[in-house]
Amino acid sequence: MGNMPPSAVEMRHLRLVATIAERGSMTEAARVLNLTQPALSHQLRELEAKLRSPLFVRTGRQMVLTPAGEQLAQIARGVLSQIEAFERQALDGDFATARGSIRIATECYTAYHWLPAVLRDFRQRWPNVDLRIGAEHTDAPIAALRAGTLDLAIVYNAVDDKRIRLEPLFDDELVVVVAPDHRFASREYVTRSALRDETFFIYTTQDRNSSVMRDVLEPAGVSAASVTRLQLTEAILELVSAGLGIAVLAKWAVAPAIRAGTVRAVRLGSKGFPRTWYAATRSADVTPAYRFDLIELLRKNLGAGPTTSTVQLRVAGRSV
Repeated sequence: MGNMPPSAVEMRHLRLVATIAERGSMTEAARVLNLTQPALSHQLRELEAKLRSPLFVRTGRQMVLTPAGEQLAQIARGVLSQIEAFERQALDGDFATARGSIRIATECYTAYHWLPAVLRDFRQRWPNVDLRIGAEHTDAPIAALRAGTLDLAIVYNAVDDKRIRLEPLFDDELVVVVAPDHRFASREYVTRSALRDETFFIYTTQDRNSSVMRDVLEPAGVSAASVTRLQLTEAILELVSAGLGIAVLAKWAVAPAIRAGTVRAVRLGSKGFPRTWYAATRSADVTPAYRFDLIELLRKNLGAGPTTSTVQLRVAGRSV
């Protein structure tokens, strides 16, 4: 790893900022942290000097957060809640005996291909935690998260909502998938406007406005000649390979078919169509240790991008 420079922000700083923000005064924060007020003031000045940014504006006896302070206070609350949950779990007993549940869904049906391998590892580590796959929330996982019907959503659309905490997991890319003899097959890339009037194969969803339509075609003012909805990636690839239409899919999801030569993947736009996936949770939640561990497992297993070596997950008797 080399010689890493020391971090400007330490755990004691997170507690300091969170406590001052919560109590609103140096006197109250010093009492809670069991510090003298001069010592607390010194630590705060030291931190602000390291960050080269004021964190609070002093108005009389009140301490008001600056924009930088607001961001650090939000980070501090999230980190401290996770550490507190971990400490409680460690002090209460063996992690393997922990009981609880996690309701999880993703924002794309292809994600259910790689999710089982991660969940299998998680179940071995936390055998008494019930994992529930909410495939019915695939079309609107953030809404389900806000409503309290999910605990964790794996999404690629970043939301600007203080109620939602987003943690980056991995990057992938959407590509145009065509038959080897399709007119797009030899191109370096395909513009979205060139997709006009093509026949599309997309996933069956509860929402008629699929992610391909919403994120790829509609922003470019493009409409498809016809749309056929299917449940399985394999079925979509078979029909594309036969030259009956095209699809827009994650590049990793079609990698085996590309290697086999049954389809071709063409970049979507001159710069491609990259996506960053996030683990989304509610900011106000106190994160149990097992949920924190699941997020870390997702990041560890998917950091280099998903693979297609996982088995398909079956939900409610059908593949998704």
